[in-house]
Amino acid sequence: MSRTGVFVCHCGSNIAGALDVERVAAAAGKLPGVRYAASYKYMCSEQGQQLVKDAIAEHELDRIVIASCSPRMHENTFRKLLKDTPVNPYMLEIANIREQCAWVHADREQATEKAVDLVRMAVAKVAKNKPLHSSFIPVHKKALVIGAGIAGIQAALDIADAGYEVTLLEKESSIGGHMVMLDKTFPTLDCSACISTPKMSEVAAHPNITLMTGSTVESVGGYVGNFDVAIRQKARYVNHDICTGCGLCETKCPAKVTSEFNQALCTRTAVFRPFPQAVPAKPVIDPESCRKLIGKAKCGVCQAVCPLGAIDFEDKDKLITDTYGAIVVATGYELVDWAPLYPEYGGGKYSDVITGLQYERLVNASGPTEGKILRPSDKSVPKDVVIVKCVGSRDKKKGRAYCSRACCMYSAKHAHQILEKIPGARVTVFYMDVRTPGKNYEEFYDRAREDGARYVRGRVAKIFRENGKLICRGEDTLLGRGVEVPADMVILETAMTPAQDIRELCAKLTISTDEYGWVQEAHPKLRPVETQTAGVYLAGACQGPKDIPDTVAQAGAAAAKVCILFSKNEIEGSPMISAVDENKCCGCSACVRVCPYRAVMLEEIDSRELSGAVKRQVARVNAGLCQGCGACAASCRTGAIDLLGFTNAQILKEVDALCL
Repeated sequence: MSRTGVFVCHCGSNIAGALDVERVAAAAGKLPGVRYAASYKYMCSEQGQQLVKDAIAEHELDRIVIASCSPRMHENTFRKLLKDTPVNPYMLEIANIREQCAWVHADREQATEKAVDLVRMAVAKVAKNKPLHSSFIPVHKKALVIGAGIAGIQAALDIADAGYEVTLLEKESSIGGHMVMLDKTFPTLDCSACISTPKMSEVAAHPNITLMTGSTVESVGGYVGNFDVAIRQKARYVNHDICTGCGLCETKCPAKVTSEFNQALCTRTAVFRPFPQAVPAKPVIDPESCRKLIGKAKCGVCQAVCPLGAIDFEDKDKLITDTYGAIVVATGYELVDWAPLYPEYGGGKYSDVITGLQYERLVNASGPTEGKILRPSDKSVPKDVVIVKCVGSRDKKKGRAYCSRACCMYSAKHAHQILEKIPGARVTVFYMDVRTPGKNYEEFYDRAREDGARYVRGRVAKIFRENGKLICRGEDTLLGRGVEVPADMVILETAMTPAQDIRELCAKLTISTDEYGWVQEAHPKLRPVETQTAGVYLAGACQGPKDIPDTVAQAGAAAAKVCILFSKNEIEGSPMISAVDENKCCGCSACVRVCPYRAVMLEEIDSRELSGAVKRQVARVNAGLCQGCGACAASCRTGAIDLLGFTNAQILKEVDALCL
């Protein structure tokens, strides 16, 4: 007969204020198999945990039920507690009477009755629990960081500085991400390049960092501590082992195409470096614009002028495989393609309607205008500038209800720069709300208004050209009337969106995304840089819109998680995984198809049946890959798979208890 102890938590007034905890404890004490029941104000506190230890010793308890908040909050807390007692850590059940009772029921009597039911179910289930024991997984102490913007750079440097090997992966030909495109950073107006380029150089020189540009993840296998990753490095057509980065090939190349780095405000050659401080500081050839590679002309000028013979038109993609103990996703963000979403803003047909990032390239000393703010249409100095915030953000009709967080501060910075650089300029900022949640952010916003920026609360409904001006028609909601503001140039502060192909990458890593495509964290409060796949961590704006300080902070947090993992030679795996009864398994492979973690596979075994020895296929579960989601158990037609800790017998026992 089981000897169960039940402990009901008041959770301050969170639970006790909504239901009768003493009545729940009293009802629990009368249940079959319960030898001790009590309540306490804070069960997760040191005193509350000691109460559990003392009761186990005094009453010889072999099973524990904690009626408290969500098991996501404190299940591990109480499992760690039980490691210091004779009770197996998995002879524990959490009855969630906070989220499922106290927080959802206004009626005290109804909440109390439901709490009693949940405790009764937990007691019934724990009676069917069996001791489980963890397995241990060796850790390969090498990290992969995917994405080399400021988040990936910071995470890679922190891990490498801790003494571990890092491979830093970047799909573009240079590291740096969006930060190197910026001119100044708010609120201190530090030069963005002065902050980021030294870090880029540090990455290139670090002995523990292997830099792979022009590379993407081809496939991912394995599990935490032992991820087997295949990386595709695109052909560069320039031998970087020979090339010195002299730039002669760039100056002689006749092919000119739009510059992605300069946001289509100027052109680049087919053999190019994105910007002068690029890392690696050596060019690559764009195969889609090179005249020789696309076969439209017998060019090869770059090959002819290169004094070292570094140009190699026969270069091919390389597939490189390696094993990593941890993976950091730092794929960053992109800006929404506003033109098809906003035909009312001209849909991209007015060259003087630009994005905030295009403005950053205009005002940047290394940009196409060498830092002079000029209209793209005629290269004149704009005197009237309108800044429109929340273009694509906070707009359910356009598909993005979320706030992009950094736009308010970027618009204040842009207004300040225009007023500083163009004497007599007039700047109007259309806004919905102004959000400045950061250190010295509010003061920076106040400074922009003091400089002379005029803030108009309301959306711009339409932008059209009239008499050589761009007319921004909108509404001033504070005054309750329509307004029309003439402008020489309009800056759209566009929404941040997830990086391209992020869903495809997440599928390879077996991690999830939210409705908009941002990578989903394991828990927004308790595990903000972790994912549901152990060993895969998040850094920066891949998780959601962030400014630079928050991005760098999260990158450091992700690096710390990697270092914690690497501080051990082996890690403890969860025993709450699927188990297969081979005698019942028919080898139908339904479990293989539904497993999101690729943890189930079919294997051929020898079997003896009435007809004699035969070979047949059965399902096998990889303990390292299995995350205990239970999808395979639910799909198994013969009932051959059970999820340890949530077996069919345990669940049915809970149902029986509820029906009493």
